[in-house]
Amino acid sequence: MTSSTQAATEPTDPLPPGGDSGTGTGLTATELIGRSPGSLAWARFKRDRVGIACAVTVLAFILIAFAAPLIAKLYGKDPYQLYGQDRGLLNSYGIPLKPNGGVDADFWFGVEPNLGRDVFTLLIYGIRTSLFISLAVTIVSVVTGVLIGLVQGYLHGKVDYFLGRFSDLMLSFPQQLFFIAFTPVIVALFVSPRDEEPTYVRIVALILVQFLLGWMVVGRLVRAQVLSLREREFIEAARLSGASNWRIIRKEVLPNIWSTVLVQATLLLPANVTAEAGLSFLGVGIQPPTPDWGLLFQSGASYFESDVTFMFFPGIAMLIFVVAFNLLGDSVRDALDPKTVR
Repeated sequence: MTSSTQAATEPTDPLPPGGDSGTGTGLTATELIGRSPGSLAWARFKRDRVGIACAVTVLAFILIAFAAPLIAKLYGKDPYQLYGQDRGLLNSYGIPLKPNGGVDADFWFGVEPNLGRDVFTLLIYGIRTSLFISLAVTIVSVVTGVLIGLVQGYLHGKVDYFLGRFSDLMLSFPQQLFFIAFTPVIVALFVSPRDEEPTYVRIVALILVQFLLGWMVVGRLVRAQVLSLREREFIEAARLSGASNWRIIRKEVLPNIWSTVLVQATLLLPANVTAEAGLSFLGVGIQPPTPDWGLLFQSGASYFESDVTFMFFPGIAMLIFVVAFNLLGDSVRDALDPKTVR
C-alpha cells in the first residue's frame, strides 16, 4: 500500500481539548464534519453526566405519572380506600399506631393520618395530577408565547407596540394573588356554587389561571430573538427572493429560536409544578379526595408534629423533581450554546 493510500485511510487526528478555535465543543475533526447543530448539541449533552442523570430522573417521574394506575394495581392498593380506618391502623387521635407513619411491608410509605389512605398510591397519583396540569400549562403558555413573540418581532411597528403594552399589563399582575383570587371565580363560571363541582372543572380553571400569567416571559424572549434575526442577511435574501412571510418564519426564523424556546420550557415546567402545588396547599387548587402533591403538603402540615413521616416522602419527591428539572434545563442550555458559562 502506498503512503498516499495509507494517509487517506488513517483517521483524522483529534483536535486539542476544546475543539477547533472558537468551538469549545471538544469534538474531533472527524466528528465535526457533516454534523448538524442538533447532532453537535446532542453530542455535548451526552458528555454531561449531571444532565444525563437529571434526564433519567425526570423521565422516571413522567413514567411513574403515566403508569400510576398500573403501579397501583400491581401494588394492590388505591388512593381512595381508607385502609387505616378499615384495618384499625390508627389510634384514637387518627395517628398511625406503627412507628414512622405506619411504614411496613404492606404500606411502603405508611398510611395517611386521620383517613388512613395509602401514602404511596397518594403520592404517585398526586404526581400524575400535578404533572398533567403543569405540562398542559407549559405547552399552552409556550405555544402562545411563541406565536405572540413571532408576531411582535416580525411585524414590529404598531402591532409590536400594542402587543407589548398588553404583555406589560399582564406582567403587572401579582401572580400568586391573581391565582388565589381568580381560581374560584373561574370555577364559578362553569359550576354554580350550589352544585357539586366536577374535578375536571377545577383542573381547567387551574390551567387557565396559570396560563394567563405564564406566556409573557416566553413571548418576550421570542420577540427579542426575532428582532435580532429579521435584519440578518439570510432573512433579507429570502425576502428578496419572493418568499412569503409565513415561509420565512417557518423556514428561517423558527429553526433559529427553537433552542431558546426549549430551554425556557424546561425551566417553566418545574415552576408550574410548584405553583400548582402551592395553590392546592392554600385550598384554591385541586380539592380532596383527588390526590395531588399540594394536598399532601397541606395534610402533612396539619400532622407535622405528630407524624413527620407523612411530609417526608412528598417533600423529598418534590425536591428531587424540581432540582433535577432545573439542572436539566441548565444542561440543555449548555449543550445548545457551548459558549455559555454556568
